[in-house]
Amino acid sequence: MDDLNAATGPAYDVIIVGSGAAGLTAALALAQTLKVLVLAKGELTGGSTAWAQGGIAAVLDAGDTFEDHIRDTMVAGAGLNRLETVEFVIERAPHAIERLAELGVPFNTDGNSLHLTREGGHSHRRIVHVDDATGWAVQAALLKAAQTNPNITLLPGRACIDLITGRHEQRYSGSGRVWGVYALDQETGQVEAHTARATILATGGAGRVYQFSTAPRGATGDGIAMAWRAGARVSNMEMMQFHPTCLYNLDVKNFLITEAVRGEGGRLINPRTGKRFMTFYDPERLELAPRDVVARAIDSEIKRFGLDYVHLDISHQPPEFVREHFPTIYDKLLGLGLDMTRQPIPVVPAQHYTCGGILIDMNGKTDLPGLYAAGECTESGLHGANRLASNSLLECFVFGEAAAAHILAQWDAFDAPPPVRAWDESRVIEADEEVVIKQNWTEIRRFMWNYVGIVRTTKRLERAAHRIKLLNDEIEEYYRHFRVSTDLIELRNLLQSADLIVCSALKRHESRGLHYTLDYPETGAEARDTVLVP
Repeated sequence: MDDLNAATGPAYDVIIVGSGAAGLTAALALAQTLKVLVLAKGELTGGSTAWAQGGIAAVLDAGDTFEDHIRDTMVAGAGLNRLETVEFVIERAPHAIERLAELGVPFNTDGNSLHLTREGGHSHRRIVHVDDATGWAVQAALLKAAQTNPNITLLPGRACIDLITGRHEQRYSGSGRVWGVYALDQETGQVEAHTARATILATGGAGRVYQFSTAPRGATGDGIAMAWRAGARVSNMEMMQFHPTCLYNLDVKNFLITEAVRGEGGRLINPRTGKRFMTFYDPERLELAPRDVVARAIDSEIKRFGLDYVHLDISHQPPEFVREHFPTIYDKLLGLGLDMTRQPIPVVPAQHYTCGGILIDMNGKTDLPGLYAAGECTESGLHGANRLASNSLLECFVFGEAAAAHILAQWDAFDAPPPVRAWDESRVIEADEEVVIKQNWTEIRRFMWNYVGIVRTTKRLERAAHRIKLLNDEIEEYYRHFRVSTDLIELRNLLQSADLIVCSALKRHESRGLHYTLDYPETGAEARDTVLVP
């Protein structure tokens, strides 16, 4: 065991884990006065932000109001949202758009104004966008600003293993104070200890716990699992959003067909009957109903008729209109031999967003001193039981700035990190059967899809819980005996995330928003968060 301080490289004031919208927003705000280290698992553009097609919800039209946006968010969230959080985020949306425009995000315009589109659950056109690739444009602008800032250091290729807390101090304190992270350098295979006065988790969601997901490969619940193991509470992990329309294609996985296709008139059709089926499930809102309603409707049609997919058809709109509004999707589908201006798109639901996560307050603070979090890895109270379309990027900007503002305001109260212990590999060897990791990864994703998917039952959840218990013993034994790898780190976090989802789902004896169970089909009179305590 190394008795020296194992902190790697130069001293930093704040460590941010994650290089997406939330992490880079926080980094840019902090870097006005502080030295910031941003760690990314894989490439700097590998997170969910770059994948976001739709846009950012903001009240910018004279006919729209904050009150309308707040009401739409609360309706989608089935009353489980925290009103003060919803108000806090939505009232800061125009500022977020203004700031992004200053950074060079080339939002679509309509004359002298920003072009606004509409998505499911919204009562007005309020979605600011860059064609159908908003996330990529936002990621590029934020990353460019971060790369040119002398106070920000960007380190890709770092898979974070665990938070450094008081139990890792050379003089063991046992406190829950967070001092940074242990991270695997994926190129050298060495584990580094990065310490700082404050740490922000902006690690994204846990979508890859499911067999079918629109989330990127690295969405394995890392931040949620690390915070839980360190002693932070998590909330509402059963609220896992399934996007209704993922492209059904055996060769191309996880290609999302944005909500805006339905917002601009796309219709859902049963390919066997040729009929528009949302008229039977939500005759008033039709395809613009919230995602949970549409996803369950598609799931029902697929199961009732034994289908592999349903059709999303926007071919009734002028071809020029479709190509102008959805150039990325149009080109992608055309490359697969499908012309969306003339043919319907085959679609199926897929896991899309983690609405629960690390419990945070209005400043992005977690339960643990020195630890903040922002974005999809958190449960801030914004989304409730179901995320309203295009509120996710907005949450990243608002809470990224909120966490940074609180750290800056309280900076004098943050102590310098003490010497911490180096990562101990004295009792481990190189893995001899990595097939175990692949097998367990596949098994987790399959039983989570089958037992903890769009429609649930208590018996299915109990079966999932039983499998998790067996796998946990196996994976922990593997983790104790072999050197860590990115796959092993992700597998460990994936199983921890699955456990939190199942435990939360078993505790909710009602159907609300994204949690729909056949054993408790009614919605309870009182909306309560499912809070798990380590």
